[in-house]
Amino acid sequence: MRHTNTMKTLSESERPYERCERLGAGSLADAELLAVLLRTGSHGENVLELARRILYYAGEDGILGLHHFTIERLKRMKGIGRVKAVQIVCISELAKRLAKAEACEMLQFTCPSSIAKYYMEDMRHERQEVMKLLMLNSKSRLIGESDISKGTVNASLITPRELFIEALQKNAVSIIILHNHPSGDPTPSREDMLITERIRQAGGLIGIELLDHIVIGNNCYISFSEQGLLA
Repeated sequence: MRHTNTMKTLSESERPYERCERLGAGSLADAELLAVLLRTGSHGENVLELARRILYYAGEDGILGLHHFTIERLKRMKGIGRVKAVQIVCISELAKRLAKAEACEMLQFTCPSSIAKYYMEDMRHERQEVMKLLMLNSKSRLIGESDISKGTVNASLITPRELFIEALQKNAVSIIILHNHPSGDPTPSREDMLITERIRQAGGLIGIELLDHIVIGNNCYISFSEQGLLA
């Protein structure tokens, strides 16, 4: 039987469980928190060492790099099998959902900052650009959302016709579009400006107002409406 190292192989002062009980979860380092959730290490490696190695492979993003792991990639790492791989991707998903649930309490579709906060965890970890369409009724309540593009957001690839067909099917009165910049910098590009203007003009012709275009960065955003870019 393969031997796995548990918390008991660590000295008393190194054990994250005991430190959490004495000092609280906030006192634990990222690797210690991950170790508590993984519970066991691998052959020749205790759980804290394993947690540190996982974070090392997460790269310069540190603990945020966990969001980029897939089960397949994790299983290729020494000492990580099916169970631990599933644990790690579920930890990542739980973190996203907690952040989104908290943001939901403040969500108002007339407030760009609350919209950005609500969609931040879904979008800022994406490796590709994703554009979302939010469709609203006359009371500015969400009646539908859809991913309308994935990959490079290019004005030549996104046609207002396809976008507004969906909005009309939902009987939307107004729309908001969001997309992310994987670089983390939400500064709008020339393409972003072109897309926004094309959608704004098309909406004006059919009576569906573009309320905002929000660009998501890494824990930051830029709102076209706040910046006065929806002239």
